[in-house]
Amino acid sequence: MSETASISPLVPREGWHVMHLFYQVDHAQWSILDKDEQRSAKTRLTTLIQEIRATPDTHLLTFAIATPKADIGFMLLTPDLHVANAYEKQLTLSLGPEVLSPVYSYLSQTESSEYTTTAEQYAEETLKGEQGLAEDSPEFASAMKEFEERMAHYLQHRLYPVLPDWPVICFYPMSKRRNGADNWYSLSFEERKKLMAGHARVGRTYSGRILQLITGSTGLDEYEWGVTLLAKDTIDIKAIVYEMRFDEVTARYGEFGDFYIGMQLPLDQLFRRVCL
Repeated sequence: MSETASISPLVPREGWHVMHLFYQVDHAQWSILDKDEQRSAKTRLTTLIQEIRATPDTHLLTFAIATPKADIGFMLLTPDLHVANAYEKQLTLSLGPEVLSPVYSYLSQTESSEYTTTAEQYAEETLKGEQGLAEDSPEFASAMKEFEERMAHYLQHRLYPVLPDWPVICFYPMSKRRNGADNWYSLSFEERKKLMAGHARVGRTYSGRILQLITGSTGLDEYEWGVTLLAKDTIDIKAIVYEMRFDEVTARYGEFGDFYIGMQLPLDQLFRRVCL
């Protein structure tokens, strides 16, 4: 990224920037190009994607959108906002001026959850309070070690994820409601944490079928979070979203934007899918 080399990086204290980018292909503009120009354009995009994926701490998912809302989608994760912005501009122009027309985009950051159980809380509430373990017992030490290892893995995934090439990808933005008696932010922290714990229990029942990444966008985009779901079967996407609708966090406090469903594809297959 030579054009950003002399600019001070915009890297958050923790986590990465995330861009979801959705485009429609303007086939009228594409048809103006002759065969050599079209071949050169696809080579240019292929080379750019390889460059992005070779950038340290940077990941790029490419997918075809299942409906006419868009044709092509990209999910870009990288620490430096300057790098993300530069790559977004290059992706937009990669096939030639006006061939890829942006139809929706979303900016967010990977983040840890404020409701994550701390080691102190786990020790006091779960091990001592619920299980009655003595702090100096071998069982207590073993349980704390297992908890700390599990939480380190969880936080690594939340802040610095490596996403699998599962075929189905779903993205939607969401916020918590702030209306009258259903104002999420008027609840106490303990009330919110209790509700979120129940919400998380539902999500854990889909382990191995759904991989979820929640990224924060308060102050960055129109909603408060972006939700990315990866799956091997669309029925699991449908099932988890439906089941979550009955959870109080969603039923009373959830507000959602549009859903985008895509299929991760190798680039040569992606080109054929969108008729390039």
